[in-house]
Amino acid sequence: MGNYSSNKRKSILTNRYFWFFVGFVAFIDILFSVATNFSDNNIFTEKKEVVPAGTKIVKKIFVPKKIVLDTALYDLKMNKLANYKVSTSTEPTATSTTATSTKPRLWPAKTVYPNAGALLPFNRIVAYYGNLYSTRMGVLGEYPEDEMLAKLQAEVEKWNTADPETPAIPALHYIAVTAQMSKGEDGKYRLRMPDSQIDKVLAMASKINAIVFLDVQVGLSNVQTEIPLLEKYLKMPNVHLGIDPEFSMKTGAKPGTVVGTFDAEDINFVANYLADIVKQNNLTPKIFVVHRYTEAMVTNYRKIKPLPEVQIVMDMDGWGGKERKLDTYEAFIYQDPVQFTGFKLFYKNDVLTPGTTLMTPNDLLRLIPRPIYIQYQ
Repeated sequence: MGNYSSNKRKSILTNRYFWFFVGFVAFIDILFSVATNFSDNNIFTEKKEVVPAGTKIVKKIFVPKKIVLDTALYDLKMNKLANYKVSTSTEPTATSTTATSTKPRLWPAKTVYPNAGALLPFNRIVAYYGNLYSTRMGVLGEYPEDEMLAKLQAEVEKWNTADPETPAIPALHYIAVTAQMSKGEDGKYRLRMPDSQIDKVLAMASKINAIVFLDVQVGLSNVQTEIPLLEKYLKMPNVHLGIDPEFSMKTGAKPGTVVGTFDAEDINFVANYLADIVKQNNLTPKIFVVHRYTEAMVTNYRKIKPLPEVQIVMDMDGWGGKERKLDTYEAFIYQDPVQFTGFKLFYKNDVLTPGTTLMTPNDLLRLIPRPIYIQYQ
């Protein structure tokens, strides 16, 4: 009797442990189910682990879902940027005053698809340009911080109203290396901004969820020397880059005395450098702005190679009245397709002639192609 009772008690305890184990497994499974219901389906997906035949429990493993580029949407947006309206005839009809159906259809430029997470062409960048040490180099350094940020947000809203299909993102485009009329200690006619100033711009940008561009004017230096010095900032996902051929003085002349130049070799060096940073740090594509308003500022443009990790914007940087700006855009941006285009507006220099007014978002949306990067100075 004693042995039977003991065995019975052991059996009962064993059964209790068994059912406790079953209940615990069920509880864990419920937790996984709840987590699945509350997870973002765009981020997580379920993966079943392969186990030997006869195993009763199948373990569920949750792994990040790979984000992929919507190529159909990308193509649609690029065609809209090209800004041609297909008519009933076989010829495309331009919706711009700067291009007609008799001109070659050069846009959209034929380039590689970007990696997933690319900002362009799904968004438009609206940037304020300048330097914190100068009130004359652009609006970014001209006004007190809060006033400047409010003005920028007002411009962003104008663009959102004019083109609601393309959300406008604010940006601060900071001249991190400025060309100088004096040669400096090393004779390179350029001045590098201290980290404290760049950090200040990053802090400003964070207040309005803006991205940041660091602009480089190399003087008698070169991109091979100057760009790597900004690497710690370029590793940040919200920091992008611009270079200004106007102040690349390959002839040895002082900046400001003649217009400088970059070759496709220089631009490709920078693009490849940025691409390596993107790959090494698992970043989404960088935007790379190249300013231009003459033919000689950028040579061998056909050899410029956009990469999946780098989106190249050729930015029309000339100032003056509307007709002059449109002529420059057509001659050096429309005629030389690379990937994306930008357009620079000068609050003061564009309206020096009496009776002229600053071009509006609706004016720029008539261009072929439509600029995706807008800069105010």
